[in-house]
Amino acid sequence: MNRPTFPAERGIALLTSLLLLLIITILALGMFRSFGVQEKIAGNVRDKERALHAAESAQSYAEWWLLQGNNAVPGSAVACAASDDANLGGGQICTNLPAGCTAAQPNACFAQFPWPIATLYTPQDMGVSGVTTAGMVAGDYAYAQRPGFYITDLGKAADNPSNETYQIDSYGYGSSTNSVVVVESVYEVSQGMPCLTCSQ
Repeated sequence: MNRPTFPAERGIALLTSLLLLLIITILALGMFRSFGVQEKIAGNVRDKERALHAAESAQSYAEWWLLQGNNAVPGSAVACAASDDANLGGGQICTNLPAGCTAAQPNACFAQFPWPIATLYTPQDMGVSGVTTAGMVAGDYAYAQRPGFYITDLGKAADNPSNETYQIDSYGYGSSTNSVVVVESVYEVSQGMPCLTCSQ
C-alpha cells in the first residue's frame, strides 16, 4: 500500500536546507567582517603606541636638555616666537604661551597641531615622512611628523625656593596626522639651569 502524500509537505526539506544555508552564510560573513574590524583596531592601537613613544622621546630629551648646565645662562627664558630645532643644538624655555592660549584657557592652543611654537626633536633612527634618515630600516612605517616639546618656566619650586620648576608639554605622531598624543610633566631642577626667579 502506497503512503499518501500531501501537497503541503512537498519541498519542505529543500526549503529548510536553503534557510539553514542562508543563516550559515550570514554568520560566516559576520565573522569575516569582525576580523577586518579587529585588524583596524589593532592598527590604530599600534599607531597610538608609536605616537606615545615619539612624544615620550621628545619629553625625555627636554628633561635631559634642562639638566645640562651649558644650555643657557640664568634668566634666559624668553618670549618664544617660532619653532626651534633640537637636533641643531636648539632649545628654548618660554615665558609666554603659544598663540591661541589665554589666561582663562592656557591649554587651548595645545589642541592645535603642530604647535605654533615648539622645539622639534627627531630621535635617532626615526623615519619621518618625507625625510630620509640614515637609520631608517626598509619596510618601517614613517612617522607623519617630527615630535616636539614646549618648556614653560613656572618659577620657584613650592617645596624649595632655590629650585626652579618647569612644565614640559610634548607631542608625537604615529604614521598619520590623525594619531597624535600629548604628554606633560612638571620638572624641578636644582642647579645649573636658566630661570627667571632663581637667586643668583
